[in-house]
Amino acid sequence: MNKPRFTDIARHLEEGIASGHFPLGSLLPTELELRDHYQTSRHTVRMALQALQDAGLVSRRKNVGTRVESAVARAGFQQSLASVEDLMQYGAAHLRLAPEIDTISSNAALSRLLGCAAGTRWLRISGMRMEAGPQGLPLGWTDIYVDTKYEALEAHVRAAPDTLLSALIEQHYGLRVAEIVQQVRAVDASAAMAKRLHVEAGSATLQILRHYLDADGGVLVRSVATHPGERFFFTTRLQRAKG
Repeated sequence: MNKPRFTDIARHLEEGIASGHFPLGSLLPTELELRDHYQTSRHTVRMALQALQDAGLVSRRKNVGTRVESAVARAGFQQSLASVEDLMQYGAAHLRLAPEIDTISSNAALSRLLGCAAGTRWLRISGMRMEAGPQGLPLGWTDIYVDTKYEALEAHVRAAPDTLLSALIEQHYGLRVAEIVQQVRAVDASAAMAKRLHVEAGSATLQILRHYLDADGGVLVRSVATHPGERFFFTTRLQRAKG
């Protein structure tokens, strides 16, 4: 049986906080108790608790413990890029607005970004992730591009708007995402993007281009996500190579 990743532990503890199993003001089990419960290392437990602290759910004090401070993660969200599964689940706890779906032909700029020929036809599925609550701000706008041979995905997306598109492709076409390649860069917000994200035109945003690949290296999905710089961060986990 594989040991749980720190993201699994953090997610499980977050669910316990949200459900009231760990009420506001209470202390979580100690690191040693969590280590024994999850049958993992103390280092892994500490990383999970740090993720909860980064999200504003808990505070940690020496000789006191880990106290529950909030049942809702603060604005912004954290990605752990430990695996394909982690990446495909990012932001699942945040509100997603109803998608916009259309068919387009890529212009020169989009073709350079996606690495395709000019004029390539795409099924484009676009949507916004929002903070929870009536005053929630936009966390990111995503444009997803898939081959028009998957045009039936439009009906599946409308029927299950909370399901990731890559998961719908796997479910309905018998394909599997084996690898995700992503490029991250800073870009200035265009007037249109600034209006969507509720930021000033020209302000810094983080653009993440992802290619979802099958086992043979074929691209199943391309996506371009744009996030307001002050509301987004992600965490990468680096491990020393063995040997």
